[in-house]
This record gives sequence, C-alpha cells and structure tokens, in this order.
Amino acid sequence: MKRPSAGLKVLIVDDERPARMKVRRFVSADPDIGTIFEAGDGVRAVDVIRDESPDLVFLDVQMPGLDGFGVVEAFPPDALPHVVFVTAFDEYAVRAFDVHAVDYLLKPFDAERITRALERAKTAITRGADGGDGERVERLLADIRRDRPERLDRLLVQGPDRALLLPLTRVDRLESARNYVVLHAGRETYRVRTTLDRLEQRLDPRKFVRVSRTAMVNIERIAELKPWSHGDWVVVLADGSKLRLTRRFRGRLERFDP
Repeated sequence: MKRPSAGLKVLIVDDERPARMKVRRFVSADPDIGTIFEAGDGVRAVDVIRDESPDLVFLDVQMPGLDGFGVVEAFPPDALPHVVFVTAFDEYAVRAFDVHAVDYLLKPFDAERITRALERAKTAITRGADGGDGERVERLLADIRRDRPERLDRLLVQGPDRALLLPLTRVDRLESARNYVVLHAGRETYRVRTTLDRLEQRLDPRKFVRVSRTAMVNIERIAELKPWSHGDWVVVLADGSKLRLTRRFRGRLERFDP
C-alpha cells in the first residue's frame, strides 16, 4: 500500500469522546495524514472500515457491545487496515501484543508514545506491509480467545445497509457453507465469515448444540425428534425446519433428556 497523495486515511475508534479527541489532536498534526474518521462503537467502526477503507485504525480494545477484537474478527486478515490497538489491558494481554509484534498504545499514553506508533504505522503502510499485519493480529486473537474464552450472546452480522449485533436468542439454527456460517433467524438469514467449529467453541453449550458436522441448533427451538435410519434421527424445529441428527452427535442431545 503506497501513501496516497491526499494523505493517509485514519479511523479512531473509542467509546469515550475525550479519548478520541486526544488521539485526533496528535494525529491531525502530522502532515502525512489526510481524512480522519471517528467511531464511537465497534459496529460503527465495522461500517466505516467497509465503506471508507482507512489506511490506519487506532482501535480501542474495551468497548461495550462489540469490542475491538470483535471488529478485527469481522474481516479476513488480508482485508484489515493497519491496526494500532489502544488498551488498558493487564500485563498478560500486553505481553501477548509484544509476542505477536502487534502495535498497541497502553492507556494512559503520552504524545511521544502515540507519535512513535504513528511513525511505525506510516513506515509499514508506505512500504506496502499488508500481509504480515493481518496474520499477526489473527494469531494474537487466537491466543487471547484460547486463554480467555468468553460466551457469545450477540454476533456481528451484515444487514442490508449496515452491520448490526444480532442477539443469539433470535437464531434458530446455524449451518456451515464453506468459509461461512449461515444464521437462520426466523425469516432472516445472515452469513458470517467464520467456521462452525470456531463458533461452537464460543457458544453456550446449554443453549446451542451440534447435530451434525454442518449444523447446530438452538435447543429452545427443537420441537421433536424423529427416528430416521441407520441410527440417525431427524430434528424438527418449531418453524418446521428439519435437520439430520447423526449418530456421531446424538450424545450431545441425550444429555438434555429428563
């Protein structure tokens, strides 16, 4: 990625306006910076990244709703702009950033530290460093998610004109489709770029259960089970949808028997 003649496009993401203003004040003084965008939450940040393709994002990690890691997970590694995380995380997380060579600002930061992060980012962008950044961030997320697992209650999806956080209580079933998972929520369907295996690790097993290699269901939506053949069953959902329950996954449902 070469430096555009109009200057680099920068997005500042933080749910606290004074924090955004602080970053903006330092960044706007740099002559290489062009347009500066702001986002007060993670969902808005996803929309701006998709619509405006910024070169650099200063991304707060801890935000209500969709956090900074959730923003990053919304994009494949090769579609990510250069990211500088802004964090008040503890020592463990800071070590994780260091191990994966991912740039970050530790709150509270001063002018010298943000200037150093900006110069490092400009150098990487100007020389066309696009592949390594995305892969490093992806490995960082994998490590943090593994050591600090959290259950999802909402999932970022792309609506007709904007991103939105879909409550998982609305989801009836999930089905894999190559590199995507299709969420069925009533009459609506959404495609999320992830795998069923990854989602299964972060969904509450008391609420969602795997019925086959390619499908999961919301337990509350199961209306009945019908025997099929060769030890398989059919799961009938409240909306009339039918999914095959294979022998390999039958034990997942048996634990809910009274």
